[in-house]
Amino acid sequence: MISLSNLQDESRPYKRRKRVGRGPGSGLGKTCGRGEKGAGSRSGYKRRLTYEGGQFRTFMKIPQRGFSNVRFQRKCDVVNLGQINEMFEDGDIVDLEALRSKGFVGPAYGLKVLGDGELTKKVSIHADHYSKSALLKIKQAKLSCKIVQRDGSLVDIGAEE
Repeated sequence: MISLSNLQDESRPYKRRKRVGRGPGSGLGKTCGRGEKGAGSRSGYKRRLTYEGGQFRTFMKIPQRGFSNVRFQRKCDVVNLGQINEMFEDGDIVDLEALRSKGFVGPAYGLKVLGDGELTKKVSIHADHYSKSALLKIKQAKLSCKIVQRDGSLVDIGAEE
């Protein structure tokens, strides 16, 4: 009859405890498997798990693997106000499609307007992001600028007065 007192785990063999320091005949007498001298032979020594005696550690040589969000980043194309001034005429709408049709940007997820250069033409700008300097120059020029939301809707933030 099987009871808790006579249950045995026979799925893996029983491994005997290593008995060190039991004379030269045991194979692990004298130094007890610790070698001759050094910190490792003395009591109280703790080995750092990956330490290799000063040699460059193996795990540091192996390239890192794992998860990174870089693959999922949505990169924006950038355009400066000076470039907009050169490419577009008065009354044009500056957006990702217009820049694509002029061959300025490739297949990107969005558009960011930067404030480098001067904008003298009266254009309407539809972009996903604006730098602070670009917004300041657009508001000083009293131009229309809108933020394109993820669902495609436009939110007016311009200073057309």
